[in-house]
Formats: sequence, C-alpha cells, structure tokens
Amino acid sequence: MRMKLSVKRTVDRWFNKIAKNPALSLTVSILWLMVVGWIAFGWNLGNIGLIDETEPLFAEASRQMFVTGDWITPFFNGDTRFDKPALIYWCQAIAYHLIGVNEWAVRLPSAIAAFGLVCLAFYTIQWYLTKQDELEQVSRPTRRYLISFIAAALMALNPETIIWARTGVSDMLLTGCMASALLCFFLGYAGEEGSRRQGAGEQGDEGDEATRRIAIPNAQSPMPHALFPNKWYLAFYVLIAGAILTKGPVGIVLPGLIVAAFLLYVGKVREVLREIRLFVGILIILGLSVPWYALVIWRNGWNYINSFFGYHNLERFTEVVNGHSAPWYFYFAIVLLGFAPYSVYLPASIIRLKFWQRSHWRSLERFQQFGLFAWFWFACIFVFFCIAVTKLPSYVLPLMPAAAILVALLWSDLFPNTEHDEEAQIHGEKEKVFDNSSSSPRVPIPASLIWSGWVNVVFLSFLSTALFNLTHILGTDPAISNFHELIQQSGIPVIAGVIWLVCAVLVAGFLLIRRWNYVISINLIGFVAFLIFVLTPALFFIDRERQLPLRELSAVILEAKQPNEELIMLGFKKPSVVFYSHIHVNYLGFPQEALQHIKNKAAKGLKPASVLLLAEQKKFLQMDLQPDDYKSLSTKGAYNLVRVPFKKKKNEKIDIS
Repeated sequence: MRMKLSVKRTVDRWFNKIAKNPALSLTVSILWLMVVGWIAFGWNLGNIGLIDETEPLFAEASRQMFVTGDWITPFFNGDTRFDKPALIYWCQAIAYHLIGVNEWAVRLPSAIAAFGLVCLAFYTIQWYLTKQDELEQVSRPTRRYLISFIAAALMALNPETIIWARTGVSDMLLTGCMASALLCFFLGYAGEEGSRRQGAGEQGDEGDEATRRIAIPNAQSPMPHALFPNKWYLAFYVLIAGAILTKGPVGIVLPGLIVAAFLLYVGKVREVLREIRLFVGILIILGLSVPWYALVIWRNGWNYINSFFGYHNLERFTEVVNGHSAPWYFYFAIVLLGFAPYSVYLPASIIRLKFWQRSHWRSLERFQQFGLFAWFWFACIFVFFCIAVTKLPSYVLPLMPAAAILVALLWSDLFPNTEHDEEAQIHGEKEKVFDNSSSSPRVPIPASLIWSGWVNVVFLSFLSTALFNLTHILGTDPAISNFHELIQQSGIPVIAGVIWLVCAVLVAGFLLIRRWNYVISINLIGFVAFLIFVLTPALFFIDRERQLPLRELSAVILEAKQPNEELIMLGFKKPSVVFYSHIHVNYLGFPQEALQHIKNKAAKGLKPASVLLLAEQKKFLQMDLQPDDYKSLSTKGAYNLVRVPFKKKKNEKIDIS
C-alpha cells in the first residue's frame, strides 16, 4: 500500500507542477499529442501503395486537377467524377504541389484532419474538466491531464479512425470538419454562459495558472448587439461549410440534427438562436460553400445535379446503391469492432449519463451538459444511418469521437472528488474508504462498469481466439492464389492472438485486485501493440501481394506503351493502374467482349496496330488466344500484361470471335 501511495503521490506532484507552469503544461500536451498522432496517423503513412478500389479514384481525380488546372470539375479516367464535392480533391492537389504526386500527398489531408480533431478534442475535454474544478472549487490536475490524454488516445487509437485517417478518401476529412464543428459549437454554447459569469470564474484553483489560461478563451463573447457571434460559433459555421464541400448536404444535415435535438432537450432553442446569429451564420456557410456548387452546376448542368444530389445523396438514403445493403444490426457490429476494444464500455458510459432525467440536465450549467451533448452526437448519427438504406462501415465514422468522449468521461469518475480526498489518502486517513484500487467515496464504482470490465475480458478472449483461427475465417482473394498459406507463414495471426490474450489476462487480473484505473490503459497499450506488430505488417503483406504487382505492371506499361496505344483491363477494375500509369484504361468485363473490341479496332485499321491487354490469368486463358496472337510483356502476381497486334492474313483466318 505504501508503494502504491508513494507512486500516486509522485504522479500527483508531477501533474501539479505541470499545472502551475503554463510553458511546461503546453509542452507536455504538445508532446503527448505528437506521439499519439504520429503512431496513429503518421507512421508509415505513405510507405504503402494506394489500395484499390476507392482510394485511387480520389488520388487520380486530384492528380487531374493538379495537372490540368481545372479546379471545378473532377475527372477520373476521362470521365467526370461527381461522387463527392471538391474539397478533398483540392486538399490532395495542394499536397501534390507541396510534396509531389505520391502516396503521402494522397493521405496527408485525411491524417491532418484526424490529428486536428484529436487536438481540438483534447483541448475541449481539458477545458471541461477545468470548469468542473472551478465549479467545485478544487484542483485536480492529475484527473484533468490523465483524462485528456486518455480521451485523445481513445479518439486516435481505434480501428475505424486509423483506417480512414490513413486512407486518401473524403470520409476522414468529413469527420474532421463535422466533429470539429460540433466541438466548436459546444465551446461557443458553454462559453456564452461563462462570459456572463466571468467575474466569479476564478475563485478556486489558487495558483493554478494552467486552469486560468485554458478558461480565458471562452470568456470572449460578443456584445449583446454585435453583428457576429463568438469565435467558436464562427468556427462552427466555417467548419460546416467545409463539411458541405467535403460530402454535400450531409455535412449540414447531421450537425444541424444533433444541435437541434440537444437544444430542444435542454430547452435552450430560443436562447441559443439569439446567441449564434443564425442569419449571419447561414450567410457564412452559403458564402463559403455555394460558389463551387454554382460553378460546377453552371459547367455541367443537370448531369451534376442528377448524379450528385439525386444518385449519391437521395438514392443512397432511400435505396440500396452499388449493392451496399446490410441487416438492421450492421452498425451495432461496426461500432463494436470499429471502436474496439473500448466499445464494450459504451453501454456503461451511456447509462452513467442518465440522459432520461431531463429536469436534471436542464438544471445544470451549460458546460456540465458536455456528456449529454456527446450522447446526442453519438445517438443521432447512429440512428440516422441505421435508417438509411445504403450502408457502409465508413458512414458511422463521425460518431467515433463522441464514443471516445463518452468513455473518457466514464473514466473521469474514478478519481477523487476533492483535493482533500487525495491528501487524506496519501496520509492514510481514508485508506478504508478510498484507495487507488477503488473509487472515490463519493463516486462508488457502478455495477455497469464492473460488468463492462468482465465483458471486456470476454471480448478480448473471443477476439484472441478468432485471430488464432484467422485463416479459417478469412475468405479467398483472387489476386493472391495462396492467400491462406502466406497469412499462416507470416505469423501474424499468432502474434495478434497472443497480444489480445495477454491483454485479457491483465484486465482480469486488475479487475480481481480492484485496480480500475489500469484497465483502460491495458486496452490502449494492447491496441498500440496490435497496430505496430499486427496491423502494420498485415498492410505491408497485403500491399506486397495484392497491390505491388499492379504498380510494377503500371511501370511496365509506361515503358512499353506506344503513342495512342489503347490499354484494356479485362475482367476487373483496379483504378490504381490509372493513377500509376497516367493513361486512360478501357474496362471490359468479359473475354468475348474484349475479343470483339479488338476485332472492331483491327477492322478500322487504326494506328498503332495493337492494344495492350491487362488481365487476370484465368480471364486471359478464357480468351483462347494462340501464342502467335499476342506478345507477353510481363506477368506479376495474378496478372498478365500482353500486347495483341492486329494481324492481317490472306490465307489464314484467326477466329477471335
């Protein structure tokens, strides 16, 4: 017990020293965010090739903008690409200009969006905990910093966030804009009340310079008749415009739904409408987002309106698009696995709020409603996409920051309620009532958290077992002929299974000895180990076996292609070939279709008198070409690259029909 208290005393003194030194506080916070951000988003970001099929579509459309200078209409492979608005393409094109056309530039906007969101969330949670300490007139720097560190780590180090923050598509940029907008809204919402209480806001926490420093920015509020709202509301409007330019109407519909539901519940609609200067906000949003839409519609007319607003927005919500249907429980599974292993604590985090006690929440100060706001954030997005007919795993990415906030706030309850409690514990005066292996006397460990801890053990054990048997669970990949054997030889399933089995044992051990504070740390450390020793090697393995052959063939195409020679891709669509070869690809689905196409080109007498054909070996054999009918240029992995000349023979007929 003495050693435990001695360690805790050392930690508390260290965080007290940090809190009293603004420069040290800022340095430690920046270092932590940089370490978490680099592990989650920066490490090996551009060392893995583009992953088919979606990422190269964005990368090539952005490259076309960069090359042609047309920043209005996105193009891919010679055709307009109206799937998404322009902001992601602009960001990638700017990155191309800064660091060159490469994988780092493709993924940099997603990584920056994710890192910026984590930083803002870190600030918001620390601000919230500081305001709590001010209200209770106590100083708990250990709680404030540890929970902020944990929240940032939870938000960055989960499968869903890591996957999309390391992928050059629009999903992470949308989440960065939308989630940051919601955080800014809450800071503006709570800051308005803080500005009215500015005179009484610094009573507690004597000598805590970091507390005063972090509380001051929210005290800046406009005069009652000012034209513009406070700076956080302004940031909210700008970020909403960014979300609209990233993915369209959903960028304002979802945040608007969340904010409206929250304000209706707490009874602040009229009050907040006066504060946020809604008319000015609408003008800001329209002024930033509408010009591009006006230009692209002016240039492309109804083709853009029908494709983007009709097909990619309305139809995705009301109908199944591109075969992306799923059962009603789809997003329950996505949240469970996408926010693993911390997702098992979400039920306890939500129950802790008692969100159904409306009168209680309406009686609290605004900043105290942060947990409720995170719950509305989580629930509105979850329900919205459960209702939508088209379902994809990335759709619920914007609720992951809310999930991280909810779980972090759950763990904030496991700290002493007052500074006196901490000192009493250190001197042994309250060892029976409170120690580091249990919770504060005023905040007992809820049964829901205890049960969640054991569910955590079961979940990690199940996950470990599944990974040990990964080769029996995974399906086949036509691009990798001996997929299962290679996975087994890599040792990845065994390493993954061992990591989570060890974590399950450690979590069970800490639960048995009632060391609750260590449980979430074990999950985080386990995930970092999983990322370093399993996910990253697995990505390199998939890249080497699945994508590298296509990149190598693209290099061969660049060297072998004659001027105006057509490239046909038979039986599959791999947009990465377009990006790496920089040439137009004609996608044909069936061998007979390809044969007829070649026959038609030969009949026209076009120059050059040949085509390049890229096909999987199985499809190529189905063409039944004779050795004299083609010239093999290269074979990589499961793919053949050949040149098919247009032969004219007087006395011999070649049947290619």
